[in-house]
Amino acid sequence: MSDQKTVIEALFIKALATLGVENVPVILERPKVAAHGDLACNVAMQSARQLKKNPREIATQLIAALEAIPETKAIISAFEIAGPGFINMRLAADAKQAVVRQVLTQGEKFGLNTTHAGENILIEYVSANPTGPLHLGHARQGALGDVLSNLMRTQGWNVCREFYYNDAGVQIQTLTTSVLLRARELQGETIEFPENGYQGLYVIDIARDFLDKKSITTRSGEVVTASGDIADEANLRAFSVAYLQNEQDSDLRALGVSFDNFYLESSLYSNNLVKRAVDAMIASGQTYESEGALWLKTTEFPGIIDDKDRVMRKTDGTFTYFVPDVAYHLAKFDRGFTKAINIQGSDHHGTIARVRIGFQAAAKQLGMQVPGLFPDYVLHKMLKVIRDGQEVKMSKRSGTYVTLRDLVNWVGKDAARFFLVSRKADSEFVFDIDLALSQSDENPVYYLQYAHARICSVLAQAQEKGFAVPSNEQAAAMDLSSLTDKSAEALMNRLSEFGKTLTVATKEFAPHTLCFYLKDLAADFHAFYNAQRILVDNEAERNARLALLLATRQVLRNGFALLGISAPTKM
Repeated sequence: MSDQKTVIEALFIKALATLGVENVPVILERPKVAAHGDLACNVAMQSARQLKKNPREIATQLIAALEAIPETKAIISAFEIAGPGFINMRLAADAKQAVVRQVLTQGEKFGLNTTHAGENILIEYVSANPTGPLHLGHARQGALGDVLSNLMRTQGWNVCREFYYNDAGVQIQTLTTSVLLRARELQGETIEFPENGYQGLYVIDIARDFLDKKSITTRSGEVVTASGDIADEANLRAFSVAYLQNEQDSDLRALGVSFDNFYLESSLYSNNLVKRAVDAMIASGQTYESEGALWLKTTEFPGIIDDKDRVMRKTDGTFTYFVPDVAYHLAKFDRGFTKAINIQGSDHHGTIARVRIGFQAAAKQLGMQVPGLFPDYVLHKMLKVIRDGQEVKMSKRSGTYVTLRDLVNWVGKDAARFFLVSRKADSEFVFDIDLALSQSDENPVYYLQYAHARICSVLAQAQEKGFAVPSNEQAAAMDLSSLTDKSAEALMNRLSEFGKTLTVATKEFAPHTLCFYLKDLAADFHAFYNAQRILVDNEAERNARLALLLATRQVLRNGFALLGISAPTKM
């Protein structure tokens, strides 16, 4: 069963068709003033130009058309025209209460839909170089990517979570050199450490374990054993990369982030995918030679704008970094992913146009039927960490920056994940450690989890008093007609918005939308709890209120599961 808003939208579309109105979006909103009704719609004003009529006249005709549809009376009890042509609606009592039964019946599946069933989507995030601990940008990407992946699954998508390893660049050699120098230092040599070398204690740890001939088991089950011989550069490189891959995996697990696939940049070269991409771009006619370099014409591509042409192959014969990116995205499409989302820092903004243009040019030449814009991007800004009123800028572990592990150690997984996705990705964000640790309503994580724990406490109290606490199945069949006060209606209205919230959060790549919704849901619950005694003597009223609590707890749990945070029964 669809959520109420979706049902009402369908009724409006049907009514509009009788008036000859097409392709006008039906947007339902909750009125700012509760006295104005449960829902409001401005479609009469939106239709005025098409019908060439006064919006209030259209609203009158539209209401008449809606009332002529038999299904309308079951869900809408009254209409009212307000202002220049707004249509305010009051939901029927049974319709408001129906959401409680729907939640209790569907349980964990409440809010899900199958709109994109059978469609494949690849979400790439974190994709850190295996050269050091993960930083706060990686933390934000990890949380955003993981939650967005969960949200996409609520709409039926087959989701693949992917981590792209840049294991073919100069940074790997810099890591190898850094570990080598620290190993020589541990052996008693006096060394001069280069400014571009990797700082931090982790390099010393790697060097020490290498000299001690330690073994590392990688995620694939391969065992990499250190030779302890600093002259064995290949072994030193392999051990260092494996060491940091394991450390990054451990950090991500601490944040509750996992991946379905790890893709190596080096495979793009070993499988000749970079060559294929370059050859296709050249064959497309979208490139030219100038000053000993190969250029991509990014200023002359239809539908995608770039401010200047971009170098593909430098005068020394090496490719610029966007070329393997093009090859990588061709490989994504080759693997059956008709939609792809890249979650990256805002510093990648300049690469979007050149990657898309290169991809389109090569794909067309290779005979691929690809979307107009591929891939989609979610670009996030960095965040500041405040502790004791002061910005924290450095970690001993990394030597230069606060790490993902630092954040999780300070506030725990739940607070870290929630705070990292609680703002729009492209907004500036200050992570206040003291706020995340506070046990007060000002801490949104505490506020949400306390709502869940409070419901569990009421249910426990009911049992202690000898009242029978219904199961979800039993509660769904109970008489809910007593749920008519304003606080109960507000809470039920909020429950009905869960499915729509998931759809919007998914379409807009906006996990923060779910955070806002859950905070509103918790607020509506607390308002209901403060306004109504739950454990009253009247059995019918008590069971109705317990049913509403059970439904609220279920939706909180569903939301928490998508965010990857726990649902404590006690606080």
